[in-house]
Amino acid sequence: MPKLMIKFEAAFMKEVKLDKPAFTIGRKPDNDIALDNAAVSGHHCKMYESGGTWFVEDLNSTNGTFVNNKKVLKAGLKPGDSITVVKYTLVFADENTAVGSAKEAPLPAQKPKTPQGALEVLENPADDRKEFDLTALSTYIGKSAQAAVPYKAGGLFGGGPELAAVITMRPEGYYLNPIKEGYGKYNGNPLTEKVMLKDDDTIEVGNTRFRFFLRK
Repeated sequence: MPKLMIKFEAAFMKEVKLDKPAFTIGRKPDNDIALDNAAVSGHHCKMYESGGTWFVEDLNSTNGTFVNNKKVLKAGLKPGDSITVVKYTLVFADENTAVGSAKEAPLPAQKPKTPQGALEVLENPADDRKEFDLTALSTYIGKSAQAAVPYKAGGLFGGGPELAAVITMRPEGYYLNPIKEGYGKYNGNPLTEKVMLKDDDTIEVGNTRFRFFLRK
């Protein structure tokens, strides 16, 4: 029977048997597979079987659905394929696929072809850290525990979104994606859509300003 092995970042969470023709995946509890993360859309994507092949289809999600690190609207799946939904990895397997090989096969494709990216804090750090290496597929900038990069909120009461933006690592480079559109800035301009980062680009979130750079 086909199944999904679900991981959160590097940690294996659970195995789900695909024992019915279709499954919905998303943040809301009414999904067949609920992923508890604020950056996951309410109904993020769906999986279904057609003609003996399983497919994954994006449901107009905010942060996209990726198969083997490639963003897709719809894609057929084969054993060992890796579906990425924000920080979650869902590995598709069947009864004839060894658990170890299914979990390990996608990993080489996750290594970036570009130099290692990092953020340097230029102004108003939220803590005593001055640099952050971007080693995860998705690195969140925010105030919640899910964010690897904290920012100092502005205003009298220190308001601001729990998750403001996310930097995603892809084989071709690094992308900055707004979670709260218009709250952050990219090179001094409001961040309203996904942009590809270049060496020495500046990112502002709340009162904190960062510089993106590639380690030599």
